Amino acid sequence: MTELRPGDASLLRKVNTQVTLRALRRAGVATLTQLGRVTGLSRQTVEAVLDELGERGYVREVPPDEGVMGRPARRFGFRADAGYVVGVEVGGDAIVAALADLNGEVIAWERAEVSGDAAAHERLEAAERTALACVDGAGVARRRVWTVAAGTSGIVDRTGRVSLSITLPGWTGVDLAGLAGRWFGGTALAANDANLAALAEHWRGSAQHASDVVHVLIGHRAGAGILIGGRLHPGRSGAAGEIGTLRQVGWEDAARELVKDASAAEVFEAALAGDREAVRRVDRYAENLAIGASALVLAIDPDLLVLGGGYARAGDVLLEPLRRHLAELCVSAPEVVASTFGDEGVAIGAVRLALDHVEREILGL
Repeated sequence: MTELRPGDASLLRKVNTQVTLRALRRAGVATLTQLGRVTGLSRQTVEAVLDELGERGYVREVPPDEGVMGRPARRFGFRADAGYVVGVEVGGDAIVAALADLNGEVIAWERAEVSGDAAAHERLEAAERTALACVDGAGVARRRVWTVAAGTSGIVDRTGRVSLSITLPGWTGVDLAGLAGRWFGGTALAANDANLAALAEHWRGSAQHASDVVHVLIGHRAGAGILIGGRLHPGRSGAAGEIGTLRQVGWEDAARELVKDASAAEVFEAALAGDREAVRRVDRYAENLAIGASALVLAIDPDLLVLGGGYARAGDVLLEPLRRHLAELCVSAPEVVASTFGDEGVAIGAVRLALDHVEREILGL
């Protein structure tokens, strides 16, 4: 029989802790026997792991159900309120913040308008105020926020710095992750908004059961996020999906044409009512979207194309012409669906990004 070395024993404890915590988190509440059955660990080992996790504040003992006869089995639950994460969209005209527990359940939202012409420092100050107000309004102590993640337009590199922004004044070069880390004094991450919106849809939205996905985020600007094999594909520099930067695609011009003398909501409403000019304008917008989207579809051949962002609320009045134009341009057009989250998708995706970090670096899952 091979004798365990100190390092082996330490690794074994870590593995036992991981599988037990993962099983309990999935179950919500479980007994020692149930956890032993799921993990394959002995009752004694499970009990020791739970005691340690309890000391760390991740696990609590749950009172027995009322009316249970005899000596009830000890039940344990994962403490989703042991810590929190914050997801923030730092957008062109709005800041959206979401506070979530360690199960990813959003318990508070906060929104604030910001001018499209705002200087970088003004936009950052608005983002900080909104994130802090979200946490404070929920009655959560700021020190209990373990990780914050922020999403924004433009190319965001792996360090969380905006390496290129075309639409936001003074935004190129902003160290968004570094600055967001000061809000709560903990770890902060940053990523492209369309990528985070794609992550949200794959987590709990329209793309849960799809592996390869193109997510087109539309509003005052358009961008795309890509999932390959269920994982984000930002590319070497974070620029994957930024096909809207090609003027030949016409995404920027199409958005301006759509809202040249009315709001997008008014145009979509008029098109739904059958107004000829509105229908023509929406069709032209959908055609331009399809040109850029088809390039991504032909390159990736995804299972699904998700349309997200504020304009996605238009529903079939926009989806139907987009499907038609996409079918004309693609050898095999994918299913096209609307986002589950609309203009909350970026913040939800930021929550997921923050949770990924917490699970990997703090909980060790």
